Amino acid sequence: MTKLKKDFKPDLDISVILPVYNEEENIKEMHAEIDAVMKEMGKTYEIIFINDGSNDLTLNRLIEVQDEDPHTVVVEFRRNFGQTAAMSAGFNLARGEVVFSMDSDRQNDPRDIPMMLEKLEEGYDMVAGWRYERQDGLFLRLIPSKIANKLIGYTTDVKLHDYGCSLKAYRWDIVKQLSMYGEMHRFIPAIASWVGARITEVKVNHRARVAGESKYGISRTFRVILDLITVKFMMNYSARPLQFFGAIGLVSTSLGVLMGLYMTIQKLFFGVGIGDRPLLLLSVLLVFIGLQFITSGLLAEMMTRTYHESQDKPTYTIRKIYGRD
Repeated sequence: MTKLKKDFKPDLDISVILPVYNEEENIKEMHAEIDAVMKEMGKTYEIIFINDGSNDLTLNRLIEVQDEDPHTVVVEFRRNFGQTAAMSAGFNLARGEVVFSMDSDRQNDPRDIPMMLEKLEEGYDMVAGWRYERQDGLFLRLIPSKIANKLIGYTTDVKLHDYGCSLKAYRWDIVKQLSMYGEMHRFIPAIASWVGARITEVKVNHRARVAGESKYGISRTFRVILDLITVKFMMNYSARPLQFFGAIGLVSTSLGVLMGLYMTIQKLFFGVGIGDRPLLLLSVLLVFIGLQFITSGLLAEMMTRTYHESQDKPTYTIRKIYGRD
């Protein structure tokens, strides 16, 4: 397994990261657009494509591009690990002072890069793109996206119009602190805010897809909800899980004890039979549930200590890197 190191210093101005999955028809055109913008800016740069287990001719097209352009780096995954893993690999490999991420389907416009770089230089750590006029279907993409953005913003307290836009700009030191799992690439602004990043949002151009097919459907909504719960927990309780589990446990235990005291008083002072009452079983159940939550919190505290002292474990394996020693 090729292992990426994160302790080197940036030696380029810009890194552009593009996760790729079955986009053989878009690779060369997308590369040409990015390359033209980079040359116009006069910056030192690299373009990093992460081939996320494509099963068409995408890898062949990427190798052809890399052979012709020394600024291009191609990372080949051993199988499909998902967009979050691809983004994580790109962040780990990036050598630019500023890191841009974008989709490889040509719907993001590379001509927005200079504008986003200017905004970043105003003192922000991250600039998120806002697809103000989206070229997507209303019911399958736009409406679910609006609902998701509202839900994520409300849950994480990081208010953005468009969490799903892949076109973003980051300072190098921010991306090196991002640890992502599952489907968490869409929560990058919330994770970045957690590590203290100053974030802003700008309107960017969004283009209709001209080749290939979308790789995402409505089914991802369920995964997003589950990962949103994870992000909320990590942001608020990752360093103090006992306060989360313990609070639930104390409430449950307290309710069980109060019910038990109520029935005990009825039995001792009023002679009411309690042996066959469902309330007695509920009282005992609540006490046991409460103790289990408290125990889970203590175990989570110990696991948290281990987590913070352990080394990072990558969520992907790399077969080969083209264009990088």
